[in-house]
Amino acid sequence: MVSEKLGETTVITKATSKSRSLRVTIPIGIVKQFNLSEGDKLSWEIRAEGGELIIIVRPLKGRGKDED
Repeated sequence: MVSEKLGETTVITKATSKSRSLRVTIPIGIVKQFNLSEGDKLSWEIRAEGGELIIIVRPLKGRGKDED
C-alpha cells in the first residue's frame, strides 16, 4: 500500500461536445508506474471518510480488454 501523497493536478473536460460524461487525463507518472496503455480498464472504488472523498483506482491488468 502506498502511503505517500503524490502531487499531480489534472483538469476535467467534457468527454464529447454532446456528452454529459466527463473525462480526465491520467498523469504520465501514473501511466508509467502502472504500465497503462490505451484500452486498459480501470476499476473505481469511491467512498467518503472523515469529510474527504476517497477514490481508489485499480488497473485491471491481465484481463481481456473486452471483459467487464
